[in-house]
Amino acid sequence: MKTLKIFITLLVLTTGIAKAQFTKAELQVSGLTCALCAKATEKSLRTLPFISEIKTDLMHNLYILTFKNGEAVNFDLISKKVQDAGFFVNSLKATFNFDNVKVADNAFSYGGDTFKVMSGADKTLNGQVPVTIVDKGFAPKSVSKKYMGQVADLSPAKTGRTYHVAI
Repeated sequence: MKTLKIFITLLVLTTGIAKAQFTKAELQVSGLTCALCAKATEKSLRTLPFISEIKTDLMHNLYILTFKNGEAVNFDLISKKVQDAGFFVNSLKATFNFDNVKVADNAFSYGGDTFKVMSGADKTLNGQVPVTIVDKGFAPKSVSKKYMGQVADLSPAKTGRTYHVAI
């Protein structure tokens, strides 16, 4: 009986997570000089368990990442994989499904992490909305400096990581 209750609880929690999630991302990488560089980066990204598909646009050094349904996305791992391949994340714009997600005090939670909305807080957030991560290591230095200068409290989150995003 106890096992059944645990199973039902996990099923309900998983269903809620599946509806509220990151579905895809546009990852622009700087430092790529040839097709072999792009292939090495793609191969590195494919090892991440939450990525289901990668499409590459070599003209713009862009990777379109599609995430597995119901899997938590770890943006720090994406950045680490790009850096391990010898390159840098120039920008990361992820699409988040805001259906059934509460945004309070310009922040929302997902997968144990907190996402603080730096701009676009006056917009209604429902359905698929692109969010750009503006933290250092995810955006050019000028963009990070612009947004991170607005942050009054840089103390770490109590649980998970705090990402700063622009909408």
